[in-house]
Amino acid sequence: MVKVKTFTASLKIFHVHNELMSLDKEVNDFLQKGKIKKVISVSDSTTNIDGGTMGVIRVIAYEE
Repeated sequence: MVKVKTFTASLKIFHVHNELMSLDKEVNDFLQKGKIKKVISVSDSTTNIDGGTMGVIRVIAYEE
């Protein structure tokens, strides 16, 4: 059965690298702790207000 999980992270100027590394760790921890058989898709999207990047949304489609 295909499932979808969404992760989010806010982005602050001069801290983006650390925040993206933290998001990667959160996703990897989820995949390692769960009984994930196959990752089907990973997609990132940014959110913004007034043209400035404010956050990132990562969506993962997977099978258990």
